[in-house]
Formats: sequence, C-alpha cells, structure tokens
Amino acid sequence: MLDEPRLDLPYNPETSKPVLLVPKRWLRFRPWLDFGEYVAEYFPKEKAATADDSRVAVLTFNRQNYGSVQRYVAAKERTAEDCRNDPLFSQIPIASAKASLKVIQSLPRGQKDENDQKYERELVRLLASAFYPQLDFAKAHARTESGALIRDLVFYNNRSHEFLAELYDKYDCRQIVMEMKNVNELQGDHINQLNRYMTDQFGKFGVILTRRMPLPKVYRNTIDLWAGQRRCILILDDVDIELIATLYESKQRDPIDVLKKKYVEFIRKCPS
Repeated sequence: MLDEPRLDLPYNPETSKPVLLVPKRWLRFRPWLDFGEYVAEYFPKEKAATADDSRVAVLTFNRQNYGSVQRYVAAKERTAEDCRNDPLFSQIPIASAKASLKVIQSLPRGQKDENDQKYERELVRLLASAFYPQLDFAKAHARTESGALIRDLVFYNNRSHEFLAELYDKYDCRQIVMEMKNVNELQGDHINQLNRYMTDQFGKFGVILTRRMPLPKVYRNTIDLWAGQRRCILILDDVDIELIATLYESKQRDPIDVLKKKYVEFIRKCPS
C-alpha cells in the first residue's frame, strides 16, 4: 500500500504551533465582536475556566457586570480600522503587541539562548507599530554600505508630529537610530557605540532601549554628550516600553508621547 502524500505546513519555529495564512480581506467576514476574544482578553481570569465550558456563565456575568461588555465594545470600536489595508505598512494587532510585551518582560537578560535576538525582534515589532504613522519606514539591522556598522533599528523622521519637527530642527535628525541592549547594566561603551552611529546622515539624536535605567555615573555620559557636543541620547527601559504598549492599546495618547516625555525629562537635567 502506497503511503498517503504528506504536505509540510507552516508553523511557528519558536512555539511549534501551526500558522494559518489567510488573505486579510477575509477577516472582514469574521465577527468583529468575538466571544472567544472577549473571554480570553476581557473576562475575569478567575471565571474564565467556567466560561470555556458554558456560555451561560458568560451571559450571567454580563447581566450583572454590563460595564465589562461596554469596555469590550468601546475597545473594539477604537480598533475598527485594523482591517484596512496600508499598501506600505500594516500595524500588528493590539493582542500581538501585548504578546510582544509579555515576551520582552519575561526574557532573561544577556545573550544566552539568543535572548538578545528575541528581545530585539519583539521590540522591533512593537515599536514599529506603536510609533506608526508618526515614525515610518522602520528598518531593523540597518547596515552601512561598507557593512562596518549595523544599527539595530532606524526610523524615518517625517516630521508629522511637533516633537519630531523639533528634533529635526535642533539635532538635524533626519532618521532616528535606536539601539537595543538586553543587558543587566547599561555601560558607557553602549552609549559611545550609539554616539558613533549618529552621523550627518542621521543627525545628533538617538535612543537606547534597555531593561532598566543605568546607574547615575553611566547616565551622566549622556548629559556630558549634550553639554559638549549638543548630542541627545535618550534611554528607555522596560517601564517605558510597557507604557508605550499601554498607550497603543488604549489610544488615549500617541505612544510617541512617551519618547517626548523622556526628552523633556532629559533636557531638564542638562545644564542651561
């Protein structure tokens, strides 16, 4: 008897879970208010086990806690544009952004088991979507023509936000360079590395993303760079990344405002 033909299907190499590929337009025929999503994302966790077995439990809860339903509907209305096609870029869904944040927060620090690469990958996915459309055309691992320098993440500054226009005017910031350091402690060498990347092509503004804020003696290096060369390097940690993800989900403010907040805090510490 001949063996039946087999076909290899796509799967996630990290989790080994299967991947279903469908045209994005098909999602428009899927109910936007979805029972499964409501139970998974908005239903109280302690009641979720019961809800999986019985829709009656969900209906009973909803009658007594109608505010939960209202919050779910309001959240879906805020994200109703997610199925619109952008010919150049598509943001990741809010659920995917939350998943990326969980991965980032759970990753051990250091390079073991490629944790540094996982950190960079999830940050790129999250930031490229959260900062869009104010920052666009994100490019991960951008190399110079010689290949001597590799920048972790580069955004094009289209100056569509007043803060980004200020960066362009003050620091000649045509593109924003971001370096990602999944380390226990940020060192002065990390700051010097980003400083070397900030050429005339990119301007005198850059961002370091790391797990926690550095020691005062290391942070002082960024103040000295501004005082001596008028170069601005901001440092964002896990707390800032969580705030970016929260704003991306809630739509209360633009996530780019987190970058602006860090800039205001930095400038207030610089000598006049």
